[in-house]
Amino acid sequence: MESKSGQSPYVPNVGIKYPEKPDEHMNIGRQVVDIKYDTTYPYLDESLGSRLYHRLIYFAIFTMVFLVCPIRHGLRIEGRSILKKNKALFKNGAMTVSNHMLRWDFVIVVQAVKRQLWFPAVKEFINSPDRHIARGAGAIPVPTDIHAIKYFNQAFDELHRRKEWFHAFPEASSWFFYQPIRPFKKGVFTMAYKYNLPVIPMAFSYRPPTGIYRFFKRGYPLITLRIGEPILPDQSLPRKEAVTILREQCHKKMVELAGIPEGTNPWPCEGD
Repeated sequence: MESKSGQSPYVPNVGIKYPEKPDEHMNIGRQVVDIKYDTTYPYLDESLGSRLYHRLIYFAIFTMVFLVCPIRHGLRIEGRSILKKNKALFKNGAMTVSNHMLRWDFVIVVQAVKRQLWFPAVKEFINSPDRHIARGAGAIPVPTDIHAIKYFNQAFDELHRRKEWFHAFPEASSWFFYQPIRPFKKGVFTMAYKYNLPVIPMAFSYRPPTGIYRFFKRGYPLITLRIGEPILPDQSLPRKEAVTILREQCHKKMVELAGIPEGTNPWPCEGD
C-alpha cells in the first residue's frame, strides 16, 4: 500500500472541476421522471415482476459486468481473504462502505463480495435514466416525505430480517476519480448500529495507466479496490456515541486503505 511504502498515492488528473461542498452532486444525470417518494411508494417492491427483474439484473452483473470491469478499468481487488476468514461474523448480514468515485463503483463492490447488496439512494439518482437498473440492483430511495421514513425503515427492517447485506456511500455523492476521502454522513453508521452489523470498509484508489491502457484509457486511471477488516459498532455505548466512534474508525481506515499517508487527508470525517 502506498502509505506504508512512504510514497504518495497516485492522484489522477482527468480535468474535472469538483464542487466546493463535499456532499454536492457532481453529475447525477438528467431527471426524466418526478416520482413522489411518499407513504404510497413501494420502497421494497415484492411484486413478481420486480423480483424477476432483480434476478435478471444480478445475472447480468455476475456474468457480463464481472468480465468487463477488469478489462475496462484494469480492476484489482485486494483483501478478499478478509471476507473469507470473517465469514462467521457475517451470519446475520453485513454492511459494506466505500468512497463514491465512479458510475460502476457499486457493481465493483458487488464483484468484491460476490453477493447481492441493497443500498439507500437519493431521489435524484432514482429519477435519472438509470432508475430501472438502480432499482433492480437494490436501490431503496430515501423518502422526500418525512411521513414516509417509517416505510423506508420497514424496507430495511425486512431485508435485515432476511440477513441480507447492505452497501452505503457515506460521502453521499459521487465525484469521478476523486482521490482524498471526503466527510461521512452519520446516517449510514446509525443504520449499522441499529442492526448491529459489522461494517466492512473498502476504498478505491488509482494507478497510472500502463501497457496497452496508455493507448485507450486516454489519461484515465486504473482502479484498485482494497478491503479492510470489519469494524463492529459498540453496542455497550449509547447510540450517538457509538455512531460517532464507528464513523471515525471507518473514515480513518478508508483513508489508510486508499493509500493516503496519515495526517494528509484534507477532509475531516464529520459530514453533518
